[in-house]
Amino acid sequence: MIKSDEKILVTCAFPYANGEIHLGHLLEHIQADIWVRYQKIIGKQVYFICADDTHGTPIMLKSQQIGISPEEMIADIKIKHEQDLAEFNISYDHYDSTHSDENRRLVSLIYKRLKKNNFIKSQIITQFFDCEKNMFLPDRFIKGKCPKCKSPDQYGDNCEICSAVYASTSLIDPISILSNTKPSLKKSEHFFFDLPSFSDMLNIWIQSGVLQKSIAKKVQEWFNIGLKRWDISRDAPYFGFKIPNYPDKYFYVWLDAPIGYMSTFKNLCKKNTEIIFEEFWKQNSKTQLFHFIGKDIVYFHSLFWPAILEGSNFRKPSKIFVHGYVMINGDKISKSKGTLITAKMWLKYLDADSLRYYYATKISSNVEDINLNLYDFVNRVNNDIVNKIVNIAARSSSFINKYFDSILAGELENPDLYQNFLDISREIGDDLLNCNFNCAIKKIICIADITNSYIDKKAPWIIAKDKKYHNDLHLVCSMAINLFRILIFCLTPIMPSLSNRVEVFLHSKLNLNSIQKPLLNHKIDKYKKLYHRIEKLQIENLIKYSQNKIN
Repeated sequence: MIKSDEKILVTCAFPYANGEIHLGHLLEHIQADIWVRYQKIIGKQVYFICADDTHGTPIMLKSQQIGISPEEMIADIKIKHEQDLAEFNISYDHYDSTHSDENRRLVSLIYKRLKKNNFIKSQIITQFFDCEKNMFLPDRFIKGKCPKCKSPDQYGDNCEICSAVYASTSLIDPISILSNTKPSLKKSEHFFFDLPSFSDMLNIWIQSGVLQKSIAKKVQEWFNIGLKRWDISRDAPYFGFKIPNYPDKYFYVWLDAPIGYMSTFKNLCKKNTEIIFEEFWKQNSKTQLFHFIGKDIVYFHSLFWPAILEGSNFRKPSKIFVHGYVMINGDKISKSKGTLITAKMWLKYLDADSLRYYYATKISSNVEDINLNLYDFVNRVNNDIVNKIVNIAARSSSFINKYFDSILAGELENPDLYQNFLDISREIGDDLLNCNFNCAIKKIICIADITNSYIDKKAPWIIAKDKKYHNDLHLVCSMAINLFRILIFCLTPIMPSLSNRVEVFLHSKLNLNSIQKPLLNHKIDKYKKLYHRIEKLQIENLIKYSQNKIN
């Protein structure tokens, strides 16, 4: 649990700058954003940052393919990424790029500290070389059979089937994916980070609660196999930062990418001079550092990254939240299956809040894959948000508007029920803090059901028929509106756009202080539709559009 006087820095893994933001990316950004928004609601000092991951061979090759420089390509992609994330209400305090002067300086500083502390080792290695393309092949540009489980079509660094981590030269029947030819072996001098030197520290660190139990167990398997030195260099041609004093050598993207967390924050500090970089990154810092990442990059964040920080005298992460993959209608996100739905495609037919809500119904503190079943999505959003929650305001405010000049009653019909809702809202808050969003949603729907049962039992449509009972009508409908207000407050970090519309409708801010007191003798707006029902045709059009765009 985070103490009230602590300052928090939160990051997401950086989207790679060679493609659009899609629904797989958005799971992580939405998860982190909901968590950050609730921290801010309860008054925590939180800084939320992200950046584009911009280096590596794929960037170099794609820019060559489209005929522009890597710098031009990543600048264009960054604009698109920022726009997509903003349209999904991801509330970053600063969005940066790993191809920044600040990152270059920090990478160089950390490399020099590691070298001075004798954690960088030089070694002549044999690696795959594509004779047709005249270049050394990065791990992700070689495929073959996994040396451990023999699964075919696996990349040269790790197996997606059994999670084995290995050297690319261990692959069985390797093929270059650039030329579809068998690569040859060639020697080159490389620089290695001495990861095994940090075994004792890492063993203690990963068992300290910084990782979910299932992830800590997985990391322990890698310890049992034995930690290996990590190659942090790449040969030219490459797009990235050059290693000092070695004109044909570059830092591997996985060295400078996590250091981008530091450089992005440093650039935020330049924008806001009240924030002190050293306070957050010095060893034994009293601040908190939280990373949200996917399970595919656990190895880098649970081993290399904390070891690099330790070896260069910087602080380590306080907590790493790991999530699973996104599947759409039971399938992996795939171009060929038409399930590669980008942020822009989604917003052409649907709104951002609906995806945020549906993901929240699925996200827990466990590391589980999430299935976005598009037809279940329609039923869930329509049933929960339209039928159960927004309908409370629609069915209650009409009487307030018609009979009471849109002014709420001067007292609560059931103060104990209001207090009960406030107590449950705190439980919902605890679920949000622990990333058990699915539990929070269940409680939100539970109190929505209680509210609807309250309205059904009181039957305002019957009371309205007799003027002598209009005082009761006023109390009942005002009570329902006040319960609805707590409901929307609980949904605020999840569905910020809906929350904003409700604030306008109620003429009231939705925050932790305001909901402690009910709205009494308070004028509200005439009701306008707060949320639109989703039609199945929208989903059919979205699927058709995504397939046509890909094909």
